[in-house]
Amino acid sequence: MFYTCGPNEAMVVSGFCRSPPLMIAGGRVFIIPCVQQIQRISLNTLTLNVKSDKVYTRHGVPISVTGIAQMKIQGQNKQMLAAACQMFMGKSEAEIAQIALETLEGHQRAIIAHLTVEEIYKDRKKFSEQVFKVASSDLVNMGISVVSYTLKDVHDDQDYLHSLGKGRTAQVQKDARIGEAENKRDAVIREAHAMQEKISAQYKNEIDMAKAQRDYELKKAAYDIEVNTKRAESEMAYQLQVAKTKQCIESEKMQVQVVERAQQIMLQEQEITRKEKELEAKVKKPAEAERYRLEKLAEAERLKLIMEAEAEAESIRVKGEAEAFAVEAKGRAEAEQMVKKAEAFKEYKEGAMVDMLLEKLPLMAEEISRPLCEAKKVTMVSSGGGDVGVAKLSGEVLDIMTQLPEALEKMTGVNISQMSSACMRGQSAM
Repeated sequence: MFYTCGPNEAMVVSGFCRSPPLMIAGGRVFIIPCVQQIQRISLNTLTLNVKSDKVYTRHGVPISVTGIAQMKIQGQNKQMLAAACQMFMGKSEAEIAQIALETLEGHQRAIIAHLTVEEIYKDRKKFSEQVFKVASSDLVNMGISVVSYTLKDVHDDQDYLHSLGKGRTAQVQKDARIGEAENKRDAVIREAHAMQEKISAQYKNEIDMAKAQRDYELKKAAYDIEVNTKRAESEMAYQLQVAKTKQCIESEKMQVQVVERAQQIMLQEQEITRKEKELEAKVKKPAEAERYRLEKLAEAERLKLIMEAEAEAESIRVKGEAEAFAVEAKGRAEAEQMVKKAEAFKEYKEGAMVDMLLEKLPLMAEEISRPLCEAKKVTMVSSGGGDVGVAKLSGEVLDIMTQLPEALEKMTGVNISQMSSACMRGQSAM
């Protein structure tokens, strides 16, 4: 037949074909009645209140210690379960708990005896760890595992712990007063910091508000500029459109005026054509007849003038031929005269040259005195000595004439005075 057990207990089957016995923690098993036997053992967690009264510490101070331990038989470990079955099979949970409690209390007393009151009181965690460690190593051989151990209470009947607490209490009170003062100081400082931060935050908030106001004003000004620009552009566009419309209207009016003017021009042209025809009928025809008559008269006058010009040209030609013959004859005579003069120059040499120069002296005197003759007014200023008036002018002319021989000598290299004397000596000798 089948037997089952929950997860908080274990079954041990022994007997026929069960050597060693079969241990099952939480499950089911098939049993043959009469030849096989089944036993159960609890796996529940046991809570133990471990008390050690008036245990002397290392310094001989008796104290009472109370600890709380949680332990159980370990069903998952087959070796521990086998050891527990060997030691506790057939015993109740109370009996098992009592055995474990006595073991724990013994270890707890042993550890208290090796520590001082201060070590136990001030470092409870260390004490709990030592008890847990020592008890676990001993109970594990019984198949019991210690789940946890916590030191619950430490007290004594000699007020030793109370005396220890007074110094600590005084220290704590002093620390409390110092802490309170420091807390008040820190509170005042924090309050001052908070006030400063509040003021700073207020100023910063005001600055932010001023910046926001400034940004708002700047953006508003920018938007106003943009709006005014768009409004101005719209107004300008409207005015431009009005101007374009007026321009179109004016253009249409001008076109109408042009058409009207074209029609007036056409009418005027028709009137001019009519008047031209009328003028042609009344004036042009008689004018053309008169023009034809005048043209004929002009043609006759032209032919008359041509004939008169031709006659005059023939007369001039004949006259020119006569004058040319006369000039030719005069030239031949002058040439013969020049030949004779040249022969005379060869024969008389200096005398002929002097004679020629003397012939030219009056002409030279005339040319010299010509500027004086052409002057309209002559003003003469006397320095107090010499001639004055016409005699002075004629004297000036004669002075210039007396300077001519020297000028001719410089230009031609001929001395007229010497040539004149030579000529006079030659004439005397002849």
